[in-house]
Amino acid sequence: MTKLIVDSKEIDVPPEYTLLQACEAAGAEIPRFCFHERLSIAGNCRMCLVELVGSPKPVASCAWGVRDCRPGPKGEPPEVKTRSPMVRKAREGVMEFLLINHPLDCPICDQGGECDLQDQSMAYGVDASRFHENKRAVEDKYLGALVKTSMNRCIQCTRCVRFSAEVAGVPELGATGRGEDMEITTYLEQAMSSELQANVVDICPVGALTSKPYAFAARPWELGKTESIDVMDALGSAIRIDTRGREVMRILPRTNDDINDEWISDKTRHVVDGLRTQRLDQPYVRENGQLRPASWSEAFAAVAAKMARVNPKRVGALVGDLAAVEEIFALRDLMTRLGVSNLDCRQDGSALDPQWGRASYLFNATIVGIEASDVLLIVGSNPRKEAAILNARIRKRWRAGNFPIGLIGPKADLTYTYDYLGAGPETLAAIARHSFAETMRKAERPLVLVGSAAFARADGAAVASLAAKAAVDLGAVKEGWNGYSVLHSAASRVGALDLGFVPGEGALTARQMATSGTLDVIFLLGVDELEIAPGAFAIYIGSNGDRGASRADVILPGAAYPEKSAIYVNTEGRVQMATRASFPPGDAREDWAILRALSDVLGKRLPYDSLAALRQALFKAHPHFQHIGQIVPGVADDIQKLAARPIANTERTPFRSSVEDFYFTNAIARCSAVMAECSALALGRAAVTAAE
Repeated sequence: MTKLIVDSKEIDVPPEYTLLQACEAAGAEIPRFCFHERLSIAGNCRMCLVELVGSPKPVASCAWGVRDCRPGPKGEPPEVKTRSPMVRKAREGVMEFLLINHPLDCPICDQGGECDLQDQSMAYGVDASRFHENKRAVEDKYLGALVKTSMNRCIQCTRCVRFSAEVAGVPELGATGRGEDMEITTYLEQAMSSELQANVVDICPVGALTSKPYAFAARPWELGKTESIDVMDALGSAIRIDTRGREVMRILPRTNDDINDEWISDKTRHVVDGLRTQRLDQPYVRENGQLRPASWSEAFAAVAAKMARVNPKRVGALVGDLAAVEEIFALRDLMTRLGVSNLDCRQDGSALDPQWGRASYLFNATIVGIEASDVLLIVGSNPRKEAAILNARIRKRWRAGNFPIGLIGPKADLTYTYDYLGAGPETLAAIARHSFAETMRKAERPLVLVGSAAFARADGAAVASLAAKAAVDLGAVKEGWNGYSVLHSAASRVGALDLGFVPGEGALTARQMATSGTLDVIFLLGVDELEIAPGAFAIYIGSNGDRGASRADVILPGAAYPEKSAIYVNTEGRVQMATRASFPPGDAREDWAILRALSDVLGKRLPYDSLAALRQALFKAHPHFQHIGQIVPGVADDIQKLAARPIANTERTPFRSSVEDFYFTNAIARCSAVMAECSALALGRAAVTAAE
């Protein structure tokens, strides 16, 4: 530790700290524009100037290391002043420079109320300027469907440039020109292609980069703010949902160092308009081949009439990718009381089975554990599409150095370099003889990341055993470290597997239920990724009019994820609580409440009349769901047992990713016009790349 005196207060800080970090550790507030804790140091705004006693002029605290400070003439610790007249005058001068060309756009700027420049000009701005030259004009740039530019406001802090190059790994932004002619641009004025591009709006300290879909929609002081959890992938990123009245206006990231740092994917942020489009706000019943609006009593009566005539063995229930733990628990409870054993949450056809043990389907290394690992093997996954935030975490570890990465599966631009080992299960079976295996054996904490699509094949069970065997053989499962990690892409999957929502003995799997035509009735809880064959009477509970609703014979309108308080379990086994930010439209109701009301009509009443009572029953049956915010780990012995299972013959079909189109992975996203535009831009880029 290094001693330092900040504003007459003596502190001890690590020698690798910058002066800015040291001053903040001492409780001093240091203004800044270019400095960001998660980006490299640029030192080009000079707003963070402080007085280092003994220095002839102020120093930029963001770029000056504590270890570079000289002690006093008598050996006393270096002294820093953050509130001296010299510092005040220097910061006022910097602010005067920054405002030379900045337009007076505050009344019409979307950044108003959340602008660093506004806040700091209140503290360090002066009432007059010594510069009388005309303000420069800069042409606005086209950056795609998500980011709107007003480049007259840009102060060249280069945060966006550094984010694109360092965090997103797609260095599409840069600076051209020098001095007064410097401009931030994409060079060829093409749309940005990163799945994290909209984060540049959050880190822009002025109004140069703002949200294009949210332009002129609301002011921050009008909005109610609710902390919640994202369900667009299986990571459970921390988000803040901003609402005005009953309407969700925008979604922003919250800082969670264990999962998403302070970033979110573009789909998480801009799926908002999908919450308003094609919403199911009243029940529907199919008559003469056409769906017609109905009352709740009519819809329930239609379900009851059908259920009264069928054998429970010819009834099935499926769970979709966005379902919460409470409604899955309620559906399972209802089906059990009805004598139904055809249950499945794996609409992708995955072979993962809770009987193999919880560790067999968790990301056991944890997301933050990626930074502790020293070698990575990716099997059958494209993390950039399946979990863009986790991919950024892998890139963060890769940039730190000494992190070899091997890939078995589809080739893709993952924003970091890797050794391509092969395409299919045959490579995985022979991995122990590959040169990359020696790298993993020598590593202290090797990590084997297996994509969920690897289990969704006809030979999925064999692939699971192969992957577990490889993890054990290569030293990824050992005392104090379990590197066998499954990356799910569905937010509901781990919670549903924890609840055992899989077929009973001799019962049908999801694909068999969808294609066999042997069922008379099928319950679909938000199931939109599976085509249900004609024949079965389909009862759909969901929020948006997508594939499941178009196939349904009865539609019971449910709540979308911002409209309910719900528990989700992310891919690493972390139990998380999403908070209600708004209310379902029209006659739509929360999914668990629909199932509770339906159970009355079916004569199998569920014993809970409130969400609290339901959770009490849930926690009694599955105590680990009580540990909100905590990871309930699996047992490493499960991986050993899975590796020891007999391995059947595998197909030679190459692995593929579980996500083909990043922007269209669920019903809400497919109802979003913004996601449709992003998807079209991405497909256009792919077509151009293929042509090249």
